[in-house]
Amino acid sequence: MAEQDLLSDQILSVNPATGEVVARFEAHTPEQVEEAVAQSVAAFRDWRDRTLDERGGLLYAAAELLRQRTDSYARLVTEEMGKPISQAKVELARCAGHFDFYADHAAGYLGDEPVATSAERSFIRYEPLGPVLAVMPWNFPFSQVSRFAAAAMMAGNTCLLKHASNVSRCALAIEELLTDAGLPPGVFRTLLLPARRVRPLIEDPRIRAVTVTGSSEAGAQIAAAAGGALKKCVLELGGSDPFVVLADADIPRAAAAAAQTRLSNSGQACAAGKRFIVERPAARDFEDMFARAIAGRKVGDPLDPATDVGPLARADLVDVLDRQVAESVAMGARVVTGGRRRPGPGNYYEPTLLADCTPRMPVLREETFGPVAAMVPAAGADEAIELANDTPYGLAASIWTGDLELAGTLARRVEAGSVFINGVVASDPRVPFGGLKRSGFGRENGQFGIREFVNVQAVVVGGYGARSQVGRQPESDSTRRNT
Repeated sequence: MAEQDLLSDQILSVNPATGEVVARFEAHTPEQVEEAVAQSVAAFRDWRDRTLDERGGLLYAAAELLRQRTDSYARLVTEEMGKPISQAKVELARCAGHFDFYADHAAGYLGDEPVATSAERSFIRYEPLGPVLAVMPWNFPFSQVSRFAAAAMMAGNTCLLKHASNVSRCALAIEELLTDAGLPPGVFRTLLLPARRVRPLIEDPRIRAVTVTGSSEAGAQIAAAAGGALKKCVLELGGSDPFVVLADADIPRAAAAAAQTRLSNSGQACAAGKRFIVERPAARDFEDMFARAIAGRKVGDPLDPATDVGPLARADLVDVLDRQVAESVAMGARVVTGGRRRPGPGNYYEPTLLADCTPRMPVLREETFGPVAAMVPAAGADEAIELANDTPYGLAASIWTGDLELAGTLARRVEAGSVFINGVVASDPRVPFGGLKRSGFGRENGQFGIREFVNVQAVVVGGYGARSQVGRQPESDSTRRNT
């Protein structure tokens, strides 16, 4: 093996607040990967036959154990990807909630559904597929995994996790958590792999489905591999979500919410508002309030509970963000606050508001993954929706207005998987989540999420009788001859 390949198989965990390497891992060897896949296949044979009560009991145990370990796991998240520790604790609570939710509701989502036909009995049932490969992102290292895994495991599947390499400690901790909670060996396994070694796993016929959360570029490559292998995939990809503010909105409330959504997780959330489209009569007041809210956030050590905005997860992400801002300013964007890297150690970028943006600027055309907000004026509601849809992405959107009837009408015109009216976009296990266009396809959460990785099987007992012909037109001789 070439020296470069050997180096690329070493996985580093780097503290983004200091740049310090805190752990080194060797990628799993092909033999270790084969052992994990074989164990996942073997575990599936037993796991699929466990009752929902048995599976749910183990997920309840995982949720309780996670709550007991919140402090240690929160510190791990903060040290590995820079999330402010108060937000890391919120993420872990959400993760435990995913386990509880699907343990509570799987029976209602997966129960046999009768269908009225002319047969003696007809029904639909939901059967698990087998091992599911998950390629997961670093920005929500625990809750994004639980969002897929809780649903997949309650449906009777086993799970193989290929996590982002920069959160390998979190990936191993999740496997540790589920093992300690009592899940049988092989039901959930973590694989430490560089991205270039994912394709052979996707092509392995023993892997029955793939789920991906990440960039649109990575999703397209994985979807192509999954398509070539003729297997199901779910893609939750990038977003450049519009945050539409009409003139009759509650402007102070909207501005406070805008700062919350844009700076949460240090701006590293795919479904957060990024493009702030404001009707002109409200633009000046909104800009002033938004800028004050952004400038008032505390940036600093993510282990400090008072910190609102921490470092970006990797140094290259700061480079990308800085380039997007610089190019947009060169094209005419106005810096209201921020607009530069923070000096000193760590991957910090100042919370930034750009105004007078136009649709061709990088801060509107591309996904901005960091604490940068871009404002663009709109002449009215119609133009606001046109601007909202003028993006290759379609994950989620927010609309702020005092006219709820109008908001409902506008929401139907928004090209997004979710629309929140007078509220920020949030993931709720009861509500389906996912996008369209370059934001991907398929859904997580709720009954739609748990049914993504099942065989929707029709069972018909006794065959169809004469009533199956009801509603069909009799065929003529000429029709029969031409078919």
